[in-house]
Amino acid sequence: MPPDADEIAENTLAAFAAAQGLGIDYIETDAHVTSDGHAVLAHDADLARVAVDPRALSDVTLREFQDVMATRGGGLTVKEALEAFPDVRFNVDVKTDSGVLPVAAAVATDADRVLLTSFSDGRRQRTVAAAQARGGRPAASAGTSQIARAVGASRLRSDRLFRRAVTGVDALQVPERHKGVQVVTRHFVRAAHRAGVEVHVWTVNDPDDMSRLLDLGVDGLVTDYADVALAVRAARETKG
Repeated sequence: MPPDADEIAENTLAAFAAAQGLGIDYIETDAHVTSDGHAVLAHDADLARVAVDPRALSDVTLREFQDVMATRGGGLTVKEALEAFPDVRFNVDVKTDSGVLPVAAAVATDADRVLLTSFSDGRRQRTVAAAQARGGRPAASAGTSQIARAVGASRLRSDRLFRRAVTGVDALQVPERHKGVQVVTRHFVRAAHRAGVEVHVWTVNDPDDMSRLLDLGVDGLVTDYADVALAVRAARETKG
């Protein structure tokens, strides 16, 4: 169901402030581009779900986006989010090819606390390169093709192929399973660590799943329920 007119939507100023208030210092978000070329934070390509507005983000200006989101938590550009939350690290998924240059320009000066990702390895690589050309050095997560090669290398128990598969990335952000294939295993996590990359699993909302995956050694969990994840972490720390 879409949110009510005054309900706080995800990827907004209010949502990020609430997360930071809980003690979260890593936020996963997504970037699209408005018709006038601004990289804004939104998961969907249109405003239908979050604002009951059928327009695509590529068809609205930044001002129109901000007006629509004003009662839903406050829409943000990538740059505004980095400026508003200087103590937070952002994981930014570049959703469209049009986002390459706007996102790169937005993150360049804060690249030390940004991880760029995309399902498209080519899009992610172009965004990272464009940020580097502006003096930034963002971290990067693998896209679909690199992840597929890493999973294959893991199943073959080949560290050489695994290292080759993850060349140029700092993290593998993956679902635990994909189309019936178990992606995250103890061996997969250990192979990633031997190759010098982290493993982040999405989207994990059940506390038992969180604990089980942390027991496997994963480095991060992407969740819709930050409070649940924090409670799981606190309980694990209490147990020692």
